[in-house]
This record gives sequence, structure tokens and C-alpha cells, in this order.
Amino acid sequence: MALNLAEELSSIATNVAASDWRQAVRHAGDGLVAGGVTTEDYTDQMIAAVEEHGPYIVIAPGVALAHARPSESVKKGGLSWVSLASPVEFGHKSNDPVSLVIGLAALDHTAHIEVLRAVAGILSNPDTRSGLDAAASAEEVRSLLARAASPK
Repeated sequence: MALNLAEELSSIATNVAASDWRQAVRHAGDGLVAGGVTTEDYTDQMIAAVEEHGPYIVIAPGVALAHARPSESVKKGGLSWVSLASPVEFGHKSNDPVSLVIGLAALDHTAHIEVLRAVAGILSNPDTRSGLDAAASAEEVRSLLARAASPK
């Protein structure tokens, strides 16, 4: 799965209000559904995974990578992007609160790992990360991600 991060503008939302981590994950799931990536069942599976395993999806300070196992609810691989208006707590002792929730759906484990690697590379660049944190529109996020993902 190539890093077609947030190819669909409907998969990107900025300045989103969420009252708790479940609602934040649900917004990420809504982006996956809107982009034609998953069914709504996948969103429930993402929430259930955190309820069962804890806040393991909070992968870096302020960043959650919402996902579940590949299943029949995944139509194709893809990502959604949700920046929150106000950060929410997931219960992670060192990376809370979360202000960015990336939804990930993959058809298989290999694609899942490839996308994790690509996302980590993009978010580890301080200039890209600060630009993404400040982005006020879906178009701006998509532009920044496209630049960051393109070969140098």
C-alpha cells in the first residue's frame, strides 16, 4: 500500500471537537468510511481494540494511530486524518493528551507495517509536524502530506 495519505479530502478533518478518546476515534473512523476505505463496523472494531488492549495506539506525544486488525470491514487500504480542536486523554502515561488521530485500515499485516513506517517518517520531521499541527484545512493537510511523502 503506497502512502496515499488522505488522498480523499473527505478523509481529512481539522479543528474537530471531541469530548473523549472514543469520539476522537469515531471521527477517524468517519473519515475512513467517507473515503470509501472501510465500513462503519471497522470504527467499532478500532474502539473495541483500545477498550481491550489499552491506549497502545498513542504512538508518540500527541498522536494516536487508530486501527484494528484487517477484516471484512476493510474495503481497501487507506488513512484518515483528524486534528482535534482540543486534545483528549487516551490514558497513555507519557504520550497524552492527543491532538492528532490518524485512522489506518490495511488489507494485510505487511501493508500495515509499510504505512506505519511512512507515517513515522513524516511525523518525525519537525518542520512537517509543526506545519501539520497548524494546518487549518483539509487542502492544507493534503498538500503538506503530499510534499512530505514525495521522494526527495
